[in-house]
Amino acid sequence: MKLLLRGIILSLLLSAFSLQAQEKFTLSGKVTDVLSNETLIGVNIIIPELQTGSVTNEYGFYSITLPEGSYTIQISYLGFKTISETITLTNNLTKNYQLEEAAESLDEVILTDDIERLNIKKPQMSVNSLSIKTIKNMPVVLGEVDVIKSITLLPGVTNSGEGSSGFNVRGGAADQNLILLDEATIFNSSHLFGFFSVFNPDAIKDLKLYKGGIPAKYGGRVSSVLDIYQKEGNSKEFHVNGGIGLISSRLLAEGPIKKDKGSFLLGGRSSYAHLFLPLFDIDSKAYFYDLNTKLSYNINNNNNIYLSGYFGRDVFKISDTFENTFGNTVLNFRWNHLFSDKLFSNLSLIYSDYYYGLTLNFVEFDWESGIKNFNLKYDFKHYISNDFKLEYGLNTMYYTFNPGEITPTTETSGINPYKLIDKFAFENAIYIDAEHKLSDKLSVSYGARLSMFHRLGQDELNIYENNNPLTFNEDIGIYQKTEPIGTETFNKSDVIESFANIEPRIAVAYQLNDNASVKASYNRMSQYLHLLSNTSSPTPLDIWTPSGKYVKPQLLDQVAIGYFKTFKNNVFSLEVESFYKTIKNRIDYVDGADLIANDAIEQIILNGEARAYGLEVLLRKNEGRFTGWLAYTLSKSEQRTPGKTAAETGINNGEWYNTAYDKTHDISLTGSYELNKKWSFSSNFIFQTGQPTTYPNGQYEYNGLVIPNYEARNSSRLPSYHRLDISATYNPKPESIKKFKGEWVFGVYNIYGRKNAASISFRENRNTGVNEAVRLAIFGIVPSVSYNFKF
Repeated sequence: MKLLLRGIILSLLLSAFSLQAQEKFTLSGKVTDVLSNETLIGVNIIIPELQTGSVTNEYGFYSITLPEGSYTIQISYLGFKTISETITLTNNLTKNYQLEEAAESLDEVILTDDIERLNIKKPQMSVNSLSIKTIKNMPVVLGEVDVIKSITLLPGVTNSGEGSSGFNVRGGAADQNLILLDEATIFNSSHLFGFFSVFNPDAIKDLKLYKGGIPAKYGGRVSSVLDIYQKEGNSKEFHVNGGIGLISSRLLAEGPIKKDKGSFLLGGRSSYAHLFLPLFDIDSKAYFYDLNTKLSYNINNNNNIYLSGYFGRDVFKISDTFENTFGNTVLNFRWNHLFSDKLFSNLSLIYSDYYYGLTLNFVEFDWESGIKNFNLKYDFKHYISNDFKLEYGLNTMYYTFNPGEITPTTETSGINPYKLIDKFAFENAIYIDAEHKLSDKLSVSYGARLSMFHRLGQDELNIYENNNPLTFNEDIGIYQKTEPIGTETFNKSDVIESFANIEPRIAVAYQLNDNASVKASYNRMSQYLHLLSNTSSPTPLDIWTPSGKYVKPQLLDQVAIGYFKTFKNNVFSLEVESFYKTIKNRIDYVDGADLIANDAIEQIILNGEARAYGLEVLLRKNEGRFTGWLAYTLSKSEQRTPGKTAAETGINNGEWYNTAYDKTHDISLTGSYELNKKWSFSSNFIFQTGQPTTYPNGQYEYNGLVIPNYEARNSSRLPSYHRLDISATYNPKPESIKKFKGEWVFGVYNIYGRKNAASISFRENRNTGVNEAVRLAIFGIVPSVSYNFKF
């Protein structure tokens, strides 16, 4: 480590000397789509003579510093024609490029990450990107394109099964994923309890999933970051596109506010299958709707502003007895400012709100809960030289937690209004990240994030003897709630508890040759928010709670090493990564824990630890009529919660046990074939080891009641999960020059009708009196058809 630091310092000094010894100039600008003026993320700007280059950032900006002279500039991007031109640098030059979409689509690349040889050199690893076109080509359940389900086809990413919300990355829990939409936090990414995601694919421009080696600008979660950016809208022409499916439809409009200066985007989706339920005398409803908006305006060459938002709601109703409403609201105002041709900045003001509402008419009360987040971010990207780039910034967030509020719906209900105690918190961070090319073969990125979390005052906080809210009863061998000996009252401005953590990050890439490299990374991350859920998959009723006096922040340490290689001029590529991570202070629940309307969750939890390790392989074919990938993950995910003293049993007798999202083997095979300009075909095959579960291993009778006895936690598994999906896309008039274009998409989900077990329960057969196991399967064969259009 000391040798590495000395090398970095020496390289900095040599770089500074070189800059003084030889006059250099900066080429900078933006890269956009010629048809829409949409900025393009991740465009490669390459200087072949110097074997160097740059990549556009999240707002299409690039900067590259070169010695005085003439050079060939190549601008290349997936699905667009490459521009190659010669420029002469005798002073700083601002040059914007507009790329034209390639007319020929048979050579489309599926995965957009690590395609160019330049990326072999970059230290960034454990990152995957999917193009939106690829996501739209994937067969999906009920014909609805789904961003979340698409990323589960990547190595290291799974979910808890059909009909489950959220996703798991490298053996982590769903609440350990930071999900960002235009930099705003999404606290629940699912519609209809996980059957759909909240992301409208028509409105999405870029998607990137960080599984490890996470840059220092991200924080607050310990498993992954899913960073999604919406399109900015077409500032040249008005366009509409959408789709009509069997159970849902979508429509998106975009166009100029002022031509070539400003644009708008407005998109909406809604499901409508519930409208047909009355035809079958079904008095229940389950539907969702959402809205994506964005306004963009180019003030001048150095200033751009954006206002984006998302609003979504789910409604689930059973007759007149039960109604459930939940969803996200986010709003983000951003200002891009170019201080110079080497210094780019972005200031963001963000509001995020997750709401959950429940009406129980049979007991005559309403329940509401949620979490609100106000966020200020100021980020800078400093292109000091081609070999040295800095990113730095600050972030401050204010949280309001509403654990729950009960309101009677009638005066005669007999229920008194009741409110769980609101919680408040501040989370602040500063960070710096450097990307440094030390030699032609060795590149490194390194940085750190200083995060600080302050749990603010609340109306009441329980006081326990010896600060112990949970007591272990040695006579009967179970944990019991400790009765408080009093309460404390605070003002909102008071600080109850504070935490601070330094989170170092480092990644190294060593290029073996032009087509292969090895990489390694380490990162530490802190998570101060916890999702209170004792189910394997998040549900809308789950509650977020902050760290505090009795709940400590989760701390992650993760290391990864990988081998990356391209074959046959990038037609094929191979990525192999191995990872190991540990997490401290992972919440675990005592047996029989009740989370509903619990104002003292410290009485039912223990702090444990978790670990996960595994091997990921991704083999891709990137070009040609047939494209696709094979992803395989071999992994283990475990948790352990020992007792606080030697006399306590802890959870599962303090032994390691499988987490609910442990999948030993996970195989995904994805392929697309373009037969001709009218027909294209896609398919997915998925195999996963069965999800861990706990079965009863016996029973006993007590006072006439039959009571089951259970085996060790998660020591059994559901049957293995596998299915095959296929789809076909038909474009009836591919050569048409008319503005209106349409296509049909036909699909079959789970074509061979596998009855995958979502759960297995046990009951006594009423006729024979014999115990029996009952498998619950959500889907069999599901055909679908949808029509997509644009004009």
